[in-house]
Amino acid sequence: MPAPGNITRVDFDKASSPINSLLTSYQQVRKQSEILCQKLEIEDYGIQTFEDVSPPKWHLAHVSWFFETFLLKPYVANYRIFHPEFAYLFNSYYETAGSFHPRPERGLLSRPTVKEVYQYRAYVDEHMNQLLTDWDHEQWRDIDSRTWVGIHHEQQHQELLLTDIKYNFAYNPLRPIYNPLHPTYETNKPSVRDLPGLRWIEFDEDLVEIGYKSDGFCYDNELPLNKVFLAPYKLASCLVTNGEFIEFIEARGYQTVRLWLSDAWKTLRTQNWRAPLYWEKSGGQWCYMTLSGMQEINEHAPVCHVSFYEADAYARWKGKRLPTEAEWEVAAKKIPITGNFLESGYLQPITVQANDKLAQMFGDVWEWTQSPYTPYSGYQPLKGTLGEYNGKFMSNQIVLRGGSCLTSKDHIRASYRNFFYPKDRWQCSGFRLAK
Repeated sequence: MPAPGNITRVDFDKASSPINSLLTSYQQVRKQSEILCQKLEIEDYGIQTFEDVSPPKWHLAHVSWFFETFLLKPYVANYRIFHPEFAYLFNSYYETAGSFHPRPERGLLSRPTVKEVYQYRAYVDEHMNQLLTDWDHEQWRDIDSRTWVGIHHEQQHQELLLTDIKYNFAYNPLRPIYNPLHPTYETNKPSVRDLPGLRWIEFDEDLVEIGYKSDGFCYDNELPLNKVFLAPYKLASCLVTNGEFIEFIEARGYQTVRLWLSDAWKTLRTQNWRAPLYWEKSGGQWCYMTLSGMQEINEHAPVCHVSFYEADAYARWKGKRLPTEAEWEVAAKKIPITGNFLESGYLQPITVQANDKLAQMFGDVWEWTQSPYTPYSGYQPLKGTLGEYNGKFMSNQIVLRGGSCLTSKDHIRASYRNFFYPKDRWQCSGFRLAK
C-alpha cells in the first residue's frame, strides 16, 4: 500500500517495442486503478450520493467491461464472458451495445461484491495479456488502436473515481480523509510578497490551426485539424484564485442577477448556490472539503469546483470574459506540459510557483472556456459502437482544457477537449480570464 500522504504513480513504459509498450501500458494503467482504491474501506466501494457520481466498484468493473466488450469478445476466439449480467450492470451509455442499468441507481446494488469485481478484473486482465502478446493476429491494427482507447478511457475513470470519492466523502458528516495532506503542501505556500502579480499576455490576430497533428494517441473529437481566425486577444497569466473569488462572494455576486445568464440564475436559485461546491464558512473562516478532509481555504490557490455559470458570472463582474477553446489551445501549444498532476500527490490545486508568462495552463484545474462542445468541421466519429464515445454528447455542453490535479500527466495534451454541462461543479474545474 502507498505510504500515507503519497499516491503511488505508475508511469507508462516509453521504451521497448511498440507491442511490449502496449502490453506494459495496459498492465500499468490497470494497476494504477487498483492502487487508487487501496485507500478505501470496503464500505466505501458501493455508495453513490449523487446521480452523476458512480460507486468505486462500478468504475472498476465498467473499465473491465470496456475491454471485454470492445476487445475480448470480438478478437478472442471462443471467449467466454465472465458473467452474463455484467454487460447490463456495467455498460455506461452505449445504446448499440445493449440495455444498461440506470445510472442514478448504481449505488443501490450490493452485488456483485467487491471481491467479485476484482475477480472480474483479474479474468479480463488474464485474457487481455494473452491477446496483447498475439502480435500475429490478423486484426492487430484494430486491437492496437482499441487498446489505446481503453487505456485512456481507464485514465479518465481514474480521475472520475477520485472526484466521485470526494463527493461521497463530503456528503458524510464525518468528512473522512481519503489521503492525508501531502507533507510538502504547506511548504509550497509562498508568502504574499513572493506571489507573482497578474499580467495580461497578448496574442496577435492570426489564422491558426487547432486540433491534434502529432504522432500517438488522440480522441476522435480532436480531429480533423481546423483553421480558425482569431482576433487580437489577451489571456490572464494566472488562474482566478480562491481569494479573488471570495471578493466576488463578498460583493454579493451570487445575489446580483445582472451578472448571470438566464439558465444560470435559475440554477443558482434552485440549487441555492452561495459559494463554490464544498465551501463552508465557520467562525468567519472559509473552509472547504478536500481529499485530505476539511481544510482552511488557501486564498492563493486556484478556485476549484465552480461551474461554467459561476466562471462566466465572475468574468462579467470583472468586466472580462472566458477564453475560447481556440484561444486557449494556441497559447498552450507553446508551453511544456508540466504542472500539478496526479503524480504530485497533492490531489488539490496549489499556489502558483512561477509566472514567467502563462502559469498553470496544465494541471491544477480544468479550465472552462466559453466554447460549446461541437464537432470540428469534417469530424468523423469512430466506427461502430465506439462512435458513441464522444460524438453523441456534442450538444448543450461546454469545453474545458488543460487537465487537473487529478489527471495523469501522460493523459493530457494541448488539443485535449474535455466537456461538461454548464451547471456541473463536482469535477476539478476552474478558470482564467481573457479580454
